[in-house]
Amino acid sequence: MNMANDSLGAVMASEIAETPKVFRRILSNLDALEPVRDILSTNKISSVLILARGTSDNAAHFLKYLVETKLGLPCGLTSPSSVTIYDAKLHYDGVLVVALSQSGQSPDLVAFAKSAKSAGAKLISLTNDANSPLAKAADHHLDLQAGAELAVAATKSYSAQLLTSYLLVATWANLKIDGDLLVAQAEKLTSNSSLVSEAVAACSRENETVVLGRGFAYPNAREAALKIQETCKVSVQGLSTADYLHGPISALTPQTQVFILAPAHLPLNSISEATTRIRAITGRIFWVGNGGSPEAGDIVIAGSDCRDEMESTIVDAISLQRFSLEFAKKSGFDPDAPVGLSKVTLTH
Repeated sequence: MNMANDSLGAVMASEIAETPKVFRRILSNLDALEPVRDILSTNKISSVLILARGTSDNAAHFLKYLVETKLGLPCGLTSPSSVTIYDAKLHYDGVLVVALSQSGQSPDLVAFAKSAKSAGAKLISLTNDANSPLAKAADHHLDLQAGAELAVAATKSYSAQLLTSYLLVATWANLKIDGDLLVAQAEKLTSNSSLVSEAVAACSRENETVVLGRGFAYPNAREAALKIQETCKVSVQGLSTADYLHGPISALTPQTQVFILAPAHLPLNSISEATTRIRAITGRIFWVGNGGSPEAGDIVIAGSDCRDEMESTIVDAISLQRFSLEFAKKSGFDPDAPVGLSKVTLTH
């Protein structure tokens, strides 16, 4: 297949390239966070639940980890079908529900959000459409500022969800951010035309692929696996590095291609055991990010050099999106139009 065929994935490529501009718009609109600055204290919030589906659900895991590590609050993921299928009666006094959705249109998310509000919850929505049903149902809406996203495989809106989630928690936890560096690092990755070339050339659809990440990188592992499946019509596992050792590693073979997500400032002891055990079985190891401990023969997809692991993780999503784009093109698929998928999935 000819990777130079730019007619494939042209829309997805252009939307990934827009990410630095999206980041800049979000960072220039920090005043939008002021209405929710004191929501935890004024509403006596004791726990946080996150409402999402698909790609947004992967971003939800990032927000969950931020809430747990930076705020120390219990944080979980909702089950929309508890309301839409099982008609559960919720009791949500003292609960903050944060809804993440690119379109804000999925009926089951809207139904759950309204039920949670009726049950006493406060509701914040993060969507790319301020006029969407989910945005209008919320007490407070945060616009993702991503602009129109036409490619079926979400890219810039996912990155916008990561950044907006980070800024939301940073507001509550009084965390300092380096927005200029974050944008500069995003520009560095989007402008690198050969960013994923070596990895794409070495990877085969014929071999099993596993994407692993831990901590803040775990959501990107889930999202990378989803993106490859969406664009390349191949089954891919996206797992926690820790969970991988609790069973799935038994399926590892010398032919398995293992992507290990290692953003800059990743604590190496968080993945060292898994890396050692994986390396004993397969030599097909791909590193994504500027952390980790690659050895001779490993392939490295460069990531960002942001100030901390959280910001590096946000920017490194670009590298994973670029890989899925170029791997699809190599395989002869058009990532702008995956078979059997549409841009908005209306789950009931």
